[in-house]
Amino acid sequence: MRGQFVLSEIFTGLRRNLTMTFAVIVSVGISLALLGSSLLANQQVSAMKGYWYDKVQVAIYLCNKNDAENDPQHCDRGAVTGQQKREIEADLKKLDVVEKVYYEPKEEAFKHYQEQFKDSPLASSLTPDQMQESFRVKLKDPTKYDVIASAFGGRAGVQEVQDQRALLEPLFGLLDGMNKAALFVMALMLVVAMLLIVNTVRVSAFSRRRETGIMRLVGASSFYIQMPFILEAAIAGLIGAALACGMLLLGKYALIDQFLAEQIQVVNFVGYDAVLQQLPWVVGVGLLMPSLAAFLTLRKYLNV
Repeated sequence: MRGQFVLSEIFTGLRRNLTMTFAVIVSVGISLALLGSSLLANQQVSAMKGYWYDKVQVAIYLCNKNDAENDPQHCDRGAVTGQQKREIEADLKKLDVVEKVYYEPKEEAFKHYQEQFKDSPLASSLTPDQMQESFRVKLKDPTKYDVIASAFGGRAGVQEVQDQRALLEPLFGLLDGMNKAALFVMALMLVVAMLLIVNTVRVSAFSRRRETGIMRLVGASSFYIQMPFILEAAIAGLIGAALACGMLLLGKYALIDQFLAEQIQVVNFVGYDAVLQQLPWVVGVGLLMPSLAAFLTLRKYLNV
């Protein structure tokens, strides 16, 4: 009998505040979808960093005969000599931070350039003699770039020591910035959803103050009086969480599988397993947040 009464009160409350309940569902759904998207984006960026940082190397570009004229600041002593190359390679292999050293001759550098920039107007005008020889260094710890830079920067025969990680930093910085922006919007939407829940519960409590007064007179407990309001908010939050889960799965299919994965084939995007891992968090927050907001609101405004 009590369960039937609580269910009827929940239905009555949802029906009386249908528009506000709909606003709560939409706000909770959007904010939780942003929460799930931010968690997935953070996971995607971490995976990309781990993959690309493992691929990139430190490059030591050696002076060729043209650099003596074009870059006198670094190559004023002319093109690198065979003795200088042997000394650089030997010194590299002595360093504990170095895992592997690979020498790229100018012919191979020319071949790679032609493959990567075959559509560039410069590709047809370059010759192998204009390309730079280089040592490609894989470090045991990619953050130890400074050890190589300080040991070989400014050395005779070396034009430049370049950390290829620096080429990726702007991209990852952009992705981190987008992730933080999504978190900010998510926090803003959560605040809006909380305010809507508070107002919905207040309106619902005011519209049913007569029933609440009768329940007090017959000795109903505070928890029994509060329960229909809390369950109303929990149901709205749960529907919003289901909406957010649907948006996340739809976003994975439409945005990632059908668009980004085809346009950017060099990136291994997160799979459905990663999306499914986030759904329990989305549902948990969607269920608990409105319930807690309703409970605190009732304690303050209903004073039961």
